[in-house]
Amino acid sequence: MALQVIGTGLPLLRYRRHLRPRAVASSSQSSITTREEEKVKLGGSDVKVSKLGVGAWSWGDTTYWNDSQWDDRKLKAAKGAFDMSLDLGINFIDTAEVYGAGISGAINSETLLGRFIKERQQEKGSCEVSIATKFAALPWRFGRGSVLSALKDSLSRLGLSSIDLYQLHWPGLWGNEGYIDGLGDAVEQGLVKAVGVSNYSEKRLRNAYAQLKKRGIPLASNQVNYSLVYRKPEENGVKSACDELGITVIAYSPIAQGVLTGKYTPENPPTGPRGRIYTPELLTKMQPLLKRIKEIGGSYNKTNTQVVLNWLICQGNVIPIPGAKNAEQASEFAGAVGWSLTETEIEELRSLASEIGSLVGFPVERL
Repeated sequence: MALQVIGTGLPLLRYRRHLRPRAVASSSQSSITTREEEKVKLGGSDVKVSKLGVGAWSWGDTTYWNDSQWDDRKLKAAKGAFDMSLDLGINFIDTAEVYGAGISGAINSETLLGRFIKERQQEKGSCEVSIATKFAALPWRFGRGSVLSALKDSLSRLGLSSIDLYQLHWPGLWGNEGYIDGLGDAVEQGLVKAVGVSNYSEKRLRNAYAQLKKRGIPLASNQVNYSLVYRKPEENGVKSACDELGITVIAYSPIAQGVLTGKYTPENPPTGPRGRIYTPELLTKMQPLLKRIKEIGGSYNKTNTQVVLNWLICQGNVIPIPGAKNAEQASEFAGAVGWSLTETEIEELRSLASEIGSLVGFPVERL
């Protein structure tokens, strides 16, 4: 997911180092598991995940989401999103060490996710889940050792001994070769099954791929800002490079931070930081597209959200990870898979979206 900019000031506390067993369920025990044929591989790795994931950026956050507040009601809703996702076969959950960990004192997303896993194990007897988290390339972190140290702290917060995917959250101002070496070390030490990057340009992506390839380790993924209305990965060579090299594109903000749901209008724009991106003027330009999305969705008995997530899946080699705040949203997301838009509809939506013009991305995309 996107970098939580304020979160870069998180205190790097020394969490307890005791690592508990990894949360992997027996498929015979899970209430509803993801069938193997419904999963996709992360790049050239052996890791298989659901075709759609869930982003946990908002869990515990008080700087970008949740109207600067976090309480028991929102905690319960987030747990509902987690459980509903797994119940419906969406077992790929993406988090990061800086999510919900800003100077405001909000609960860390990783800690919440670890709690949810433990509670589900107690409630269901098992928990089939694939976890991805990220290393924050903070300016004072140097070399491969910093990656392993941060990973072990993340594992402690998650209550796991290993995870499926570990990613560099954004390119560092320096020391990137050391960070890539750290990813390789994490694989060789059995702490992660696959490694990836996030917000990487085509050039950085190719360099990281080549560096890991020398050690026989595939670069599994590149997590980027990608949606129907924000298609920079197609324009800057990232998507084509991923397709060429066999690197999975993980799409964060796939419903444009909620704007493509149709919930917002020029008279009712989003609040907070999103309001600075999705202004009334921009929302006015988006109305023809939103109208057509709704019409197409009606023909399939699908919502706007399900249509735009399906549009991304139809691009091939893309796993969208929309953020789920509650069970209702998670349930809606699950309806984006198992069907497909036609080629005509895909191109029509692309054409309408192109008329809107350029959108503002996140600063880390320009590193």
